[in-house]
Amino acid sequence: MAVKKIVFVLGATLALVTAANAADLPRRQPVPVYPAEQAPIGKMPIGKSPVGKAPIGKAPGPVAARY
Repeated sequence: MAVKKIVFVLGATLALVTAANAADLPRRQPVPVYPAEQAPIGKMPIGKSPVGKAPIGKAPGPVAARY
């Protein structure tokens, strides 16, 4: 009875290790399909979005009294 348990545990451990090792193997990725026309290079409005434009961490401007 004890031998049967040991064989079962060793078989389960071997199956687990084999599956984990197979998951780490590299696989060839398919070649990406690009459209026939050329990509629009230089057309992206880089720097035009409001992301990152807020004055975070900067001191506020001078407060001027209005009389």
